[in-house]
Amino acid sequence: MKKDETEDMRELFEAQVARLQEIHFLILLWATQTEGESLKYNITNVFDDLKSARITRTKQTAVAAVSVLLSLCFIDLRDEHNRKNIYITKYGGKALRAILDKETFKMKPSAFLEGK
Repeated sequence: MKKDETEDMRELFEAQVARLQEIHFLILLWATQTEGESLKYNITNVFDDLKSARITRTKQTAVAAVSVLLSLCFIDLRDEHNRKNIYITKYGGKALRAILDKETFKMKPSAFLEGK
C-alpha cells in the first residue's frame, strides 16, 4: 500500500471506532473476556448481558449492535451447535484497545461471566 492509502485506512479505522457507542464497546469487551475464559459467547448471551446492564430491553437492539460490529469486521459469527457464537477479530481487538485507551466508556460486568 502507498503511504497515502495507509493513512486513509488509519483515518477510516479511527472514524469507525469514534462512532461506536457504549453497546458496541460492551459487546467487544464481553466477547474478548469470554474468549479469554475459553467460553462460547452468543447473541442470546449478549442480549442477557445488555438487559442486565440496563442498556436495552429488546433482542432486536442486541442483534442490530452485533450486526454493526460484524459489518465493521470487528467480530466474527460462527454457527456452532445451533448457536451463533461471537469471536473477536484482530480489528475488534484494536478497536477495543483504542476505546479503552481513550476511556470513552466504563466497563460493566457480564452477567454471563459472573454466572460461570
